Amino acid sequence: MGLFSRKDNTLKIVAQQSGKAISIEEVPDPVFSGKVLGDGVGIVPSSGEVLSPVSGTVAQVAHTMHALGIESDDGLEILVHLGIDTVKLNGEGFTCHVEVGQHVNAGDKLMDMDLDFIQSKGLSTISPCIITNLDAVKNLEIFAGSVTAGETPVMSYKK
Repeated sequence: MGLFSRKDNTLKIVAQQSGKAISIEEVPDPVFSGKVLGDGVGIVPSSGEVLSPVSGTVAQVAHTMHALGIESDDGLEILVHLGIDTVKLNGEGFTCHVEVGQHVNAGDKLMDMDLDFIQSKGLSTISPCIITNLDAVKNLEIFAGSVTAGETPVMSYKK
C-alpha cells in the first residue's frame, strides 16, 4: 500500500528527497519529461539523503547506484532516478543502504548522493520519481513545491 489511505481510498507517495518538487515535464531529460518510462515528479534536492517514497520491496539497484526500483506493497512499480546522466559516474558519489529483496517502509533510508560531487562533474542533481506501471493507477495527481523527504506527499492516486 502507499503511505496511507483515507476514507476515499486515495493513496499517497511521499518525496524521496527534501527540496523542491517539480513537474516531470520540467526534468531536463527527454526520457523523463516525455513520460517515456511513466509519470511522476522531479525533485530538485537540497539534501543528498534519499528516502523511500513508498512501502514495498526493493526490486532493483543499478550497479552504478544512480537508480533503484521499488515494488510498492500495493503493486506499483516505482523508479527513483538520482540525478540526470549520473550513470556516467559509475557509482561515484552514491552510497546505497539497501539491497534487492529488502522490504522498506515509506521514509526508510535508501541511498545517499553527494550533491556537490555530482554538480562538480557538471551533472544535474534533479531526481525523478516515477510510476512505471501507470495502468495500475487511476486519478494520478502530482503536487509541486517545497517538500520534506519521507513526509510531504508528491503524488496521490487511487487503485
